[in-house]
Amino acid sequence: MPGPAETVFDTIVDLRGYGRWLTPSSAYEGTTEISADPITTGTTYVETSPSGVRRGTVTELDRPTRVTFHQPMTMKPRLLGVIDIHVTYTLTPTADGVHVTRLLTLEMGWLLTLLRPVVLRQFRQESKRTMDALAAHMRAAR
Repeated sequence: MPGPAETVFDTIVDLRGYGRWLTPSSAYEGTTEISADPITTGTTYVETSPSGVRRGTVTELDRPTRVTFHQPMTMKPRLLGVIDIHVTYTLTPTADGVHVTRLLTLEMGWLLTLLRPVVLRQFRQESKRTMDALAAHMRAAR
C-alpha cells in the first residue's frame, strides 16, 4: 500500500474519518458514538447494519504497526445471538510503502451454524471492500 506506515495507521484508527474513504454498504452504514478522540486503547464506538449492531472497543493500539478492534455484533433478530468479531491490522513497512494485513476472526453461536457459509462470504467481501477502499484512498492522497 502506498504511503508511510504512520499515515496508513492514522487513517485506520481515525474512526471519525472513515466517511472520507469508506462508503456505506449493506454491511457497514458508518461509525458512530465514538467515545474518545484521539483514539486510544479502550475507545468504544458503534457500527450498525441491517444484520445487527457492532459495539466495538479498541483493544490494542501500537502505533504505527498494530491495532485491534473487538466488535461483538448483536444480530437482528436478537434470537440469532452474537457474532464475536476481532479485527487486527498489522502494518509492515516495505521499500515502496507499507504492507497491511487485516486479520478477521469470528465466533458464531449455534443458531448461525447453518448460515455460516453465507456469513463468512459476507465478511470476506466486506474485508476486501475495506482494504480496496483504504488502498485507493492512500493512492489518491499521494
